[in-house]
Amino acid sequence: MDLKGFDRPGAPATGGTRSVKVMIAGGFGTGKTTLVRSVSDIKPLTTEETLTQASAGDDHLIGVTEKTETTVSLDFGKISLNDSLMLYLFGTPGQERFWFLWNGLFKGALGAVVLVDTRRLASSFRAIEEMERQNVPFVVALNIFPDSREYPVEEIRDALDIPPHIPIVACDARDRASSRDVLVTLIRHLKERSAVALESR
Repeated sequence: MDLKGFDRPGAPATGGTRSVKVMIAGGFGTGKTTLVRSVSDIKPLTTEETLTQASAGDDHLIGVTEKTETTVSLDFGKISLNDSLMLYLFGTPGQERFWFLWNGLFKGALGAVVLVDTRRLASSFRAIEEMERQNVPFVVALNIFPDSREYPVEEIRDALDIPPHIPIVACDARDRASSRDVLVTLIRHLKERSAVALESR
């Protein structure tokens, strides 16, 4: 797959490695840290802390009762998709009390993956709204948990109010190949957007 030049429409590929900032967003417990860990070429930086009884009123564990840790700042990893493209991955915290960090994290991001747990669609509404507010191109990745029900993609699209041009893909955030495929889908989406923007000039 040719990914050269996607981030600067019309610019010739001049060699070297391009670095791109990508956000991994989504609601609480949707698998953001797991995806960054599974796909990163380096040992990722995580800021997970143990969930305690003191946070029970803030961190609602409905549907994720097995969760024992939570991201309190960000997750960071990186992956080379090929010799010319490096992705720097920034995972956002999912809890509402840490949303104030999002503005800074999104600065300079070229695109984003919004992870969705189909058992708890509402948990990712805020992340999707933030993509639209900050005008960040994104794809939706349905993280399939062992007890997830299978829904037609169009039902998910309608429930999340996602426009037809935004890709929705299923994934297993624990699996490196599956997580990498999500990132490739995002890059393809960004490249297609760049091509459309170039044609409209």
